[in-house]
Amino acid sequence: MEGQGIVFDYRFAEGQAKTLDELAAELVRLGPDVIVTVASGAALAAKRATTTIPIVMATVGEPVGIGLVASLARPGGNITGVTLYGSELAWKRLELLKETMPGVRRVAVLGNAANPFSAFSWKEVQPAGPALGLELRLFTINGLGEFPATFAAIKQGDADAMLVLSDALFNAARRDLIGLAAKHHLPTMFEAREFVEDGGLISYGPDIAEMTRRSASLIVKVLKGANPGDLPIEQPTKFELIVNVQTGKALGITIPATVLLRADKIIE
Repeated sequence: MEGQGIVFDYRFAEGQAKTLDELAAELVRLGPDVIVTVASGAALAAKRATTTIPIVMATVGEPVGIGLVASLARPGGNITGVTLYGSELAWKRLELLKETMPGVRRVAVLGNAANPFSAFSWKEVQPAGPALGLELRLFTINGLGEFPATFAAIKQGDADAMLVLSDALFNAARRDLIGLAAKHHLPTMFEAREFVEDGGLISYGPDIAEMTRRSASLIVKVLKGANPGDLPIEQPTKFELIVNVQTGKALGITIPATVLLRADKIIE
């Protein structure tokens, strides 16, 4: 029972002047039994703040590649959790984007300059460009206020489509992002279904809600005394393709039957 058997203390960076490091330090001073993080930036801040309090990453990008853990099988230290990353996903998203729009040639890739996972993802996705006959160009922002100018620059660069890298900031501002993509007539591939349900064109990635629920079992193990460093990082096993046909029509795109037949959800 909340308030009796368990107490939750929340810290959110959105809308605050404090940094993630300051918020993580506040939580450490409270002396919790476990710290739960969402997204790569929060996980890195928690790691910097404590080497003793257990940390469970409810969702994170590539934890090995950005230096959070030693390995997925044996993370070590005081950290465990679930990762939404798969090395094949970047290629698959671009393949699906090209299958949806066979004429696509130039693809803008949108990332968050403050998120180390964006830099890692960009390195992972670059080889897919030449292999698929695509010209990729990275655009990064440092804050939501840069969205309008960045989208104008993407359109000025004659991008045929856009790939948005996974980022908590983008998720929080997804309606603004989707609106700007529609305004600039940019078909966009996302990593999470929520973007497509709110009006984006297409997404391919793990079921984030299910992965978050799976992190709860790790939290329980830690609260029962398990050493987080001995608990393997869980990886996604189920991936979903979401397509918004209505958005496609607004963009003048007819989604091919081959894509629709594989979709887990079609929004009419």
